[in-house]
Amino acid sequence: MVFGRDFYQTLPVVPKGTCQQVVAAFLCRGNLWEHIKFLYLRQNMHLGHSEADNQYAQWLLEIGAGSTMDDNEMIQVPQSMVCANLNALINRIYLGISNSRAQDDWYFLDCIILCSRNNQVHDINEAILQQFNPNTKVHMLRSVDSISKKDRMHHAYPAEFL
Repeated sequence: MVFGRDFYQTLPVVPKGTCQQVVAAFLCRGNLWEHIKFLYLRQNMHLGHSEADNQYAQWLLEIGAGSTMDDNEMIQVPQSMVCANLNALINRIYLGISNSRAQDDWYFLDCIILCSRNNQVHDINEAILQQFNPNTKVHMLRSVDSISKKDRMHHAYPAEFL
């Protein structure tokens, strides 16, 4: 069994648990701890090998450790990572979105903009779609998180499908 996690940022989930219950749920407090063998990843495969990549990796580690916060508990983002507006962000992430390369589905697997709110997702999706060729056919694929009791009676949907 392989356990992988970022102990800097990820706490175990204990629904409605107290602080003591969360601490007790850590892997290092469990019965398996004495049997675990540690294998350390020494190279960040997501980054290249340039000095800028190394500085970025170090910056991420400092954020995880909480050592980059100022007195107001704010993190200063380097100017090279700041985009002036939504279109600048889209152009930086999706280089050449209007050309034929962007039409390949695999292109979008490596280019993702994460959002914390659905209204932001909607706004970004609309802005991206506007940059495509107007003749491009758009398909809306919808998903659900749960199904109604009525639908559950007629279909046996495993939870993994939702």
